[in-house]
Formats: sequence, C-alpha cells, structure tokens
Amino acid sequence: MKIRTYIIILLLLGFLHAGERIVTLSPAINEIVYALGAGDQVVGNTTYALYPEASKGVTKVGGYFSPNLEKILSLKPTLVIMQPNNRKLAKQLASLHIPTMIVPIDRLSHITQAITDLGSVLHKEHKAKEIVSRITDALEALKGIVSGQKILIVFGHNTKIAGNIFVAGQNLYFDDIINASGNTNTLHSLRKGQPVLNRENIIALNPDIVILLAHSMKERGLSRDDLIDPWLALPVNAAKNHHIYIIDKAYSGIPSDRLVLFLDDLKAILHAVKDH
Repeated sequence: MKIRTYIIILLLLGFLHAGERIVTLSPAINEIVYALGAGDQVVGNTTYALYPEASKGVTKVGGYFSPNLEKILSLKPTLVIMQPNNRKLAKQLASLHIPTMIVPIDRLSHITQAITDLGSVLHKEHKAKEIVSRITDALEALKGIVSGQKILIVFGHNTKIAGNIFVAGQNLYFDDIINASGNTNTLHSLRKGQPVLNRENIIALNPDIVILLAHSMKERGLSRDDLIDPWLALPVNAAKNHHIYIIDKAYSGIPSDRLVLFLDDLKAILHAVKDH
C-alpha cells in the first residue's frame, strides 16, 4: 500500500455528514478527530484514548493492538479510522462494508497529511489547515538555536542504565524533528522495529543531548533525579555537560495535533543547551 493510499473503503469524500458515528482505533487519531471539531461524532475509541477529557466517557472497544470487532459493530459505525497496524481487522471491516480509513502517522509528513486528509473527510478543512500551520510554525522555530548536536530521545522510566533502553531511531517522526532542528539523531539505524540499546551502546554513541520521555513519572512515584542521575553517571558528552532533560507530559509520545506542544518543549530544551 502506498503511503498516500489511506482509504480502504470510502466511496465518496462527501459521504460523511454531521451526525456520523465514528470509531477511532488509536489515541492519536482520536485526538486529531476531536481537535478538528468532530469529537461529538465519536461513538467508540480505544482503552488509552483519554484525551481530551470527553474521550474518557466514550465506549471503549479494546486496546490499540486488540480492538474487539463485535464491540465495534455494536456501535453501528459509519466510519472506522485506524492506523496500519491491524490488516486483519481492516479486511474484516471491508468484508462487512464498514467504511474504513487507514492513516499512517509514523513520520512527520504522515502526521500533517493525516490531519489534512481527516479534515477533508470530516469537512473540517479550515481547522485542519490551522492545526498544520501551527505545527509548521513550531517546527520552523526550532531552527538555528543550536546545530550539529547528537540528540538521543529515550522512552520509558529507566532508573538503571544497563539494558533494554528504548530509543527513537530513523523510523519515527522524532528523527524528522531532530533533523529539521539542524541537529542529528544519535542513533543511525534503519531497522523497522523498536531500537533497543544497552549501556555499552550508549557510551559508544556518545550523545550530546539526552531527552527522556517519561509521561507517567509521577504516577510511578519517581522524581526527576531518579531518572536523570543514572544518565549523569555515564561517560558521555550529555552527562559531562549536564544536558539530560525530561519531558513528562503524556502528549510527548502521541503524534496528534498536540505535537506542537512537544515541539515547544524541545525548543525550550535547545535554548537551555545554548544558554548553558
């Protein structure tokens, strides 16, 4: 399937009207639909679709990787929107003639295109343009702050730096953002799976800046020192210069309209590096 081939079954772009029954099968897609102003049409979403607040009261149809087909059908959806992570479900929905839209959002260009395409399908073109414009402006604001820095973006809540360190490789939008800022991703790997490093790998890579995405830090009873101190003990440039930072907001790992908030956080980090 080509990247731009998002729609499996959508007979006419003008098919949808107000009062449609939409099921969103990922938190990011759910957030985009709400941001476009079509949240009142969402009748089903997934377990971790918790933003905005109204999403919590919507019928849950299962997890991101394991949505329940019977629950989806019970909601009598007129449109199901999903990421390309469940081909089997997509085929099942197609066989049942449920209009289904598949939206990849792994890369930065995918995210902005998804917002534009969803805006067209939901007749929210003007709002989609506003959202994409904000993201574009926030991305532009990253340029020229610092350059040539090797940035390592780390997922999770590691209180020890030994193994199983999950990081952003070249397969995600974080890589696009780092490059757009004039810097480079510390890890150069074209593997499609989730890159996982150990202590020796990190020392060899020698990042200049480490950004820890730890959105549930407080819920786990962890402090900033709990997460930063293990990194400061490593013999790498980021530790020597105290360029270890945390973004503890839930939006940091969700490729939705709230990407603009992550870009603002990154801008603040780059300014902190510059001013250090």
